[in-house]
Amino acid sequence: MSRKILMMTIMVAMTFASACENKGSVQIIPLPVEYKTYNSSYELVQEMKITHNLDAANLEKIIAPFNDYLSVKYGFQQLVKETGDKATNGSLVLLLDKDNKRIPNEGYNLKVTAKNIKLEASSHSGLFYGMQSLIQMVEDPDENLKNPYIGAAEIRDYPRFKWRGLHLDVCRHFMPKEFVKRYIDYMALHKYNTFHFHLTEDQGWRIEIKKYPLLTEVGSVRKETLVGHGRRSDKYDATPHGGFYTQEDIKEIVDYAASKFITVVPEIEMPGHALAALASYPYLGCEGAGYEVATKWGVFDDIMCAGKESTFGFLEDVLTEVMELFPSEYIHIGGDEAPKKQWQECDLCQERIVSEGLEDEHELQSYFIKRIEKFLSANGRKLIGWDEILEGGLAPNAAVMSWRGETGGIEAAMAGHYVVMTPGTHCYLDHYQSNPETEPLAIGGLTTLEKIYSYEPVPDTLNPVQAEYIMGAQGNVWTEYMPNSKHVEYMVYPRAAALSEVVWSPKAERDYPGFLNRLQKLRVLYDYMGLNYSRVEFDGER
Repeated sequence: MSRKILMMTIMVAMTFASACENKGSVQIIPLPVEYKTYNSSYELVQEMKITHNLDAANLEKIIAPFNDYLSVKYGFQQLVKETGDKATNGSLVLLLDKDNKRIPNEGYNLKVTAKNIKLEASSHSGLFYGMQSLIQMVEDPDENLKNPYIGAAEIRDYPRFKWRGLHLDVCRHFMPKEFVKRYIDYMALHKYNTFHFHLTEDQGWRIEIKKYPLLTEVGSVRKETLVGHGRRSDKYDATPHGGFYTQEDIKEIVDYAASKFITVVPEIEMPGHALAALASYPYLGCEGAGYEVATKWGVFDDIMCAGKESTFGFLEDVLTEVMELFPSEYIHIGGDEAPKKQWQECDLCQERIVSEGLEDEHELQSYFIKRIEKFLSANGRKLIGWDEILEGGLAPNAAVMSWRGETGGIEAAMAGHYVVMTPGTHCYLDHYQSNPETEPLAIGGLTTLEKIYSYEPVPDTLNPVQAEYIMGAQGNVWTEYMPNSKHVEYMVYPRAAALSEVVWSPKAERDYPGFLNRLQKLRVLYDYMGLNYSRVEFDGER
């Protein structure tokens, strides 16, 4: 072979390789586990056919977000559904194979070529997450293609952690049902699967309990709200603030979340952070009178009485109705910031300490939590609480949400208890996200986008066996200084995008500059959804 022919052969081979495979990044958040991109694309067309082997209900859940996106943004008609499993030109193929051990639970395999799109998974949720990735991969028409298109790629993807959570406090400031559903939409886009719904507090009780109507008649409304920062202000707005969700509202929210493969975990606070309940039913407290729904923020001495059997009867009644509304494996019972002053002064609480052979008020709290845990377990549920539930001894089957740093989570994991890491240092989305002088009023702290992205949920101090008890991580959204839904959106995004990559993507593949590049593409979807995200990371915009 002549040198000229040899060089031509090498050049053709190089050109072919370039046309077939490209190691460039896919523009998806959270970053997939493995991927390849190719120098071709699939052009989306009107009335695109879907070939599938799914039942009708799950098919609708899985394709609805993609369908809606193409319809609203590009005016496409509804996708045409056909039963079967054969890939055809111009088709989207969805295949569920529950026996496929090569695809982890919640994972998916996606292949986009110039001829078709094929999405496979071993679970319905995996197919749903694959469709969320497809939405992020859609590109607008350009000079070469008259229709939107998706770049050719192969993706193998699955989550790193079981618990990928976002929290929302609707007690300090009530959030309308329709916003809660939008909040769930945003979570779904980022492949979160757990919505921690904080429903009771000192400042408001937000869930209807049929047996105790005063919880919403009295406990859902405070007479006024502090203006300014809780540590510096003594001014109030003289305006009542209230709102609650009926049981029908709750069912609607839970069903809506389930359609996005998101589990709603309710939180019913006890024994502290309970002034709204005490104001509604004063007998629940040690003092038995003089309570009102809190009008300012902070921690209050008022606490549910651990010496009265009526307290536990009330909580079991409430939790019975809660369990009927929420099918979640876990029920969150709070357990944090419960001062012991009134227990120290309460004759009934002191009698309980003696009769149960307890050492002190910390063990009394442990007794309190263990009774609730036993009740939940008897009803087929599991208890999860903030890391204060470790004090005095942890209930046998309880899980811990570690917020005061990681110490509580480490202690719980070493003792064989499941843990969700959510330290205030990295996972509190109510903190400032940039210079406080140029940001809206917040509780304090500084938790930047990069700081959240840097978080590692599995501490180095745990050995491999202990590390298996870390279920994942969660971002928390406390609304003392978020008076409306737009403000919540501003504080949560894009920081929740960073956390989504922490809990989904492989640790070794995370790359902050690459994340920022992909975030520019995700911003297009934020704009499409009308999300009021913070712009501090985008070209200095505000």
